[in-house]
Amino acid sequence: MKFTVKHQNRTTVRFHAEQIRMTYEQADILEYFLTTLPGVETAKVYDRTCDAVFTYTGDVRAIFTAIQHFDYGSVEVPQGLVEHSLRPLNAEYQEKLLDRILMRMVKKYLLPMDIRRILAWYRAIPLVWKGVKCLVQDHKLQVPVLDATAILASLLRGDYNTAGSVMFLLGIGDLLEEWTYKRSVGDLARTMSLNINEVWVKTDENTEVLLPVSEIQPGDQIVVHAGSMIPFDGTALAGEATVNQASLTGEPLPVRKAAGDTVFAGTALEEGELTFTVKQTSGDSKYEQIVKMIEESESLKSSVEGDAYHMADKLVPYTFAASALTYLTTQNMTKAISVLMVDFSCALKLSIPVAVLSAMREAGRHKITVKGGKFLEGVSKADTLVFDKTGTLTKAQPRVREVVSFNGADPDELLRMAACLEEHFPHSIANAVVRAAQKRNLKHKEMHSKVEYIVAHGIASKIGGKRVTIGSHHFTFEDERTQLPKGTGPLWRELDNDCSHLYFAIDGELAAVILIEDPLRPEAPEVIRQLKEAGFRKIVMMTGDSERTASSIAAQVGVDEYFSEVLPADKSKFVEAEKAAGRTVVMVGDGINDSPALSAADVGIAISDGAEIAKEVADITINGGTLDNILTLKQLSDNLMARIEHNYRFIAGFNGSLIGLGIAGVLQPTQSALLHNGSTIAITLSSMKPLLG
Repeated sequence: MKFTVKHQNRTTVRFHAEQIRMTYEQADILEYFLTTLPGVETAKVYDRTCDAVFTYTGDVRAIFTAIQHFDYGSVEVPQGLVEHSLRPLNAEYQEKLLDRILMRMVKKYLLPMDIRRILAWYRAIPLVWKGVKCLVQDHKLQVPVLDATAILASLLRGDYNTAGSVMFLLGIGDLLEEWTYKRSVGDLARTMSLNINEVWVKTDENTEVLLPVSEIQPGDQIVVHAGSMIPFDGTALAGEATVNQASLTGEPLPVRKAAGDTVFAGTALEEGELTFTVKQTSGDSKYEQIVKMIEESESLKSSVEGDAYHMADKLVPYTFAASALTYLTTQNMTKAISVLMVDFSCALKLSIPVAVLSAMREAGRHKITVKGGKFLEGVSKADTLVFDKTGTLTKAQPRVREVVSFNGADPDELLRMAACLEEHFPHSIANAVVRAAQKRNLKHKEMHSKVEYIVAHGIASKIGGKRVTIGSHHFTFEDERTQLPKGTGPLWRELDNDCSHLYFAIDGELAAVILIEDPLRPEAPEVIRQLKEAGFRKIVMMTGDSERTASSIAAQVGVDEYFSEVLPADKSKFVEAEKAAGRTVVMVGDGINDSPALSAADVGIAISDGAEIAKEVADITINGGTLDNILTLKQLSDNLMARIEHNYRFIAGFNGSLIGLGIAGVLQPTQSALLHNGSTIAITLSSMKPLLG
């Protein structure tokens, strides 16, 4: 790409792409490409001017070199990024906004008064009818009644300028609300859309092969294991499983699926295994269903949004009463109409939801996906924070330090067999085993029979007619009653307890212990300290690891309490107990075994490197890769609640002053309407500003 640098300083570059015009698709591809470059923190591309702006750290020369070699056709973008671009939506509403402003100027300054009168009455009909329906059919005295009364009163008095101004500002407010809402929902749906790169495909030889999603065709048979996402719409052929469909249907409980049932892309398989035939490999089904879920799910709205709507409607009768009282005491219709022109409801109903949706969009820019406004409110109110250890407080990519053989077999061969089982299941420990085998070039063919996954315990299968298991100490020695080979007691006692242990057994006898290094995230102690300062009064760590390992990690990070050797049910019971004690609980986890606790918490936060099921049931997903994002989330949530409180105070103070000035005769109805509607738009636009700067 040929480009010209228009501006550059130590953190920001603005450049112009040397091309005549830039399509929406090209702008999205270039923006995505820039965000993937090492050193680039944020990027924004302006399709109308062919300009791009990015912020960076380090040496910018490597970034310039990458841009020089950039070609639109060579960049692989995530599925849905271009198809669900918001650029056409933004262009559409910018044109609508400009058209309304131009039409208002033409009508006001170029049309004869007689035509303006006819147009004013014509435009008033739907607004007046809406108010009549609200009053007569719904028996409610709400905002539409107030708007209709103010417009009708102005028209009957022959004050067409006031009526026109009110209708124009109401239209602009509705347009801005609709634009902001659609843009926010689109942003949120795009971040929540499915993003799976590889899937297990059943071959003619009845084996499973891992293939890229791009190679899948309708009619292919896909195998989905416990803890994984269903990647496409299709029909189940074999197996039985429970599937979490909450993201699409809102159902709180998983649904049983078996042969003949329809499965949907983006739902998560909690337990069991399914083989299904792919119905379609492309299309908008997942995205559109997410949009529908966001738009229709009232349960995702924060209580402050509901309070704003209820308060807005409750204030309407008081506005009518103030207007009537003004007329009775002054016998001045102009003053009475001035009061009608001002209400608290428009600003409340518009600015509060826009503030919440804008905060959700801003969270997305910080690589945090929030599924509903009430979860931001929940984070702000929370006083108890529960962390899973593995993959959460510790690094998302644990690594194998050593494979200790207990049966005399070659450690590499034992690791190869273990990786053959573990590669079917999405967990950070399982991924560590698979990576270790790949690093040692330990390739394998599928040698085992059907793999059985026992949540939070381990995996069982058969190789060469022998039962093989791999998993936790509880699963291996208590559930499976595995025995140590004779003479291996000293080797057992010498195992490094600073590592996590994964036990591999063959026919009831321990074959190997895989030592997993699970280093602490370097930022964890400081993040925990700052989270306490931010308002969390109780921070807890829970892990399935041994007491010795848990106590060491707990001491390093500085949590208030820790629990070792816990099962998934223990985590969710603890969360429920804390809630029963009157606390608001946030749970942070990444694994399949964290799903019950994530669901039970007031707010469940999943780390993006973890299991798909965790991200599916969680209310918030952290995609940034560090625990610092939790601090960002807390600050964003607190700032949102502070903004909402500020909006309440401003709306009450400013509109109260307008009513007082109207009663005093200082403001005419046109001025009251202009100031009221102008302030509503201003505070709404202010509510769209970044909360974190």
